[in-house]
Amino acid sequence: MSTNGTGNDYTYIRVCASTLSFTILAFFNLIINWTILRDERLRCQARFVLLFHLLFSALVYFGVSCAFYLQIHVNARTPEAACQALITFLITSASNILLTLTAMALDRYLAICFPLKYSSMCWTKCPWLIGMLTWGLALVTPLILLLNMEGGTVMVREQPCGREQLKKGEIHKIILISVCAILILFSYGKILQEGRRLGVLTRRNRVGCRTIALHGAQLAVYILPNFVNFVLHLLQKHNYLLRDHKDMFAVINFVFFSLAQCIAPIVYGLRKEELLEQLYHRFPCLSCHLKRVLEWTVRATQPSLCPQTRERTITSQSLMLTELSRTSV
Repeated sequence: MSTNGTGNDYTYIRVCASTLSFTILAFFNLIINWTILRDERLRCQARFVLLFHLLFSALVYFGVSCAFYLQIHVNARTPEAACQALITFLITSASNILLTLTAMALDRYLAICFPLKYSSMCWTKCPWLIGMLTWGLALVTPLILLLNMEGGTVMVREQPCGREQLKKGEIHKIILISVCAILILFSYGKILQEGRRLGVLTRRNRVGCRTIALHGAQLAVYILPNFVNFVLHLLQKHNYLLRDHKDMFAVINFVFFSLAQCIAPIVYGLRKEELLEQLYHRFPCLSCHLKRVLEWTVRATQPSLCPQTRERTITSQSLMLTELSRTSV
């Protein structure tokens, strides 16, 4: 098979993976983000607002990614301005995903480690400002790239709009990814440390560890592909890896992590019982089989209790503690 034919096949695979991921995330955006917007209690909490921005950013990323690789696959003569717009949207949405994940980790760190000060913090009163801030920061990298292009490295008009333009600014991207990864690791490390300090029950501690493990795995599928692509680029640059092999590994990396990122709505959204409860009220047409799929991670960490049974159990325990306190007095 020729190199050109192999490249077209790889591009087609990227188009299919982007389209599938976009379709899945469009469904979750519809049911989850609509539920968050319609419920006042949810849209006033920072964690649900950040979830809204995370899902929307991922939807924009895969939608633009599908259009970007599709125009490469059909050999379209994309105008320079349109190509720059596609690249800007791709980099901005990808950067905003990382920044939103970082904000979510910091938000949980502050809520758990500083519960008394958390309610008085500014972003808890205006949670939508956090999303505006992350989108603004996400624009920094593409704006720097555009300024550099205007300064002398502007794209040649006859050059096709391909992945070569998307690879520019790798140093800025790696710095952003590294800073976000450090902040996320710091936040979850402090959360684990605080949980151990509080001396929670053994059963609850196991549930918490499973939750942290799920969040860690989901964070990895967002952060690792960028480092993998950077390592592949270095290997090819120093002639340790042929271009064909590098392209093949890059496509495998893109497909695997693109589909893995679609699990984010389940890990970050549907494990929250407040959102799951509102979801059932607003979308009663969802079948029982689909509900079981959506509740999979909740049942994985709490296999013996469904949400309603768990709520009754907590209520019963609270009443028992109240009665015991009255009796002791």
